[in-house]
Amino acid sequence: MRYHYLLCQFREVMVSKSIQSFANRVRHHILDTSVGRYTHFGGTLSLVDILAVLYKSVMNFDPVNPTDPERDRLILSKGHGVLALYATLCELGVISKSELLTFEDNNSRLLGHPTINRDIGVEFSTGSLGQGLSLGVGVALALKKRKSSAKVFVILGDGECQEGQVWEAVASAVRYELDNLTVIVDANRLQLGGETLDIGLDLRSRFREFSPNTRYCSGCTERNLVYRIQEIKENGLKRCPSFIVSQTIKGYPFSFSSGNYEWHHKILSQAQYKLAKEELNG
Repeated sequence: MRYHYLLCQFREVMVSKSIQSFANRVRHHILDTSVGRYTHFGGTLSLVDILAVLYKSVMNFDPVNPTDPERDRLILSKGHGVLALYATLCELGVISKSELLTFEDNNSRLLGHPTINRDIGVEFSTGSLGQGLSLGVGVALALKKRKSSAKVFVILGDGECQEGQVWEAVASAVRYELDNLTVIVDANRLQLGGETLDIGLDLRSRFREFSPNTRYCSGCTERNLVYRIQEIKENGLKRCPSFIVSQTIKGYPFSFSSGNYEWHHKILSQAQYKLAKEELNG
């Protein structure tokens, strides 16, 4: 028993290190793409660990065949953070680095909000906040009717959860018993004008009112998120959607942008780029 426990611990640490290494390479891609141009820098960075966990440890997604009918679907409802998705797909080899650097250029396929292109791993056009979960509910329901084993993952922002359509979609997910749907909230606690806590919305309690398969993870995001997803998979109730409120930090891990709402949409200067590279490499 002791040997089995130690082996499990070793595997957990190795998975965590692999995810961390992947996430840092994604951050390098984000820096290279952001320097000298406006991006939603802070909210992009708070997504990185979530995406790294999903693509490296959880989702069934083949970078060589991104349109496989049995693939798991990711819907980024928080569309302004799409650079994190593009950078993740670049690290997976779905998007080339040269194309990534065309982000938001004229005639680029990589627009500032997701535009449907399943050949490069973008499932739906999103960005009008509050609407992505409704898409996820429809896809999850269709997959269940087809008796597909594919899962649907939707990423919301915590500020986005002020939209009433989010809660209508949550109620529908419960009504149709969509246990193939997992919703992850990027809870970085900041939005364009300040803190989301100012509106007094307790997301953990609110989601739990709808489904017992609700979890909260804080601190070392990538390890806790893997654990919470596995915990729901092993112990969660059947015929219930899953909701995970993941505490993140806007602008993480850079000294000038972490926890700073001013980095919601801003230009990364050459000096900041150099400093960020040094901090990431260090």
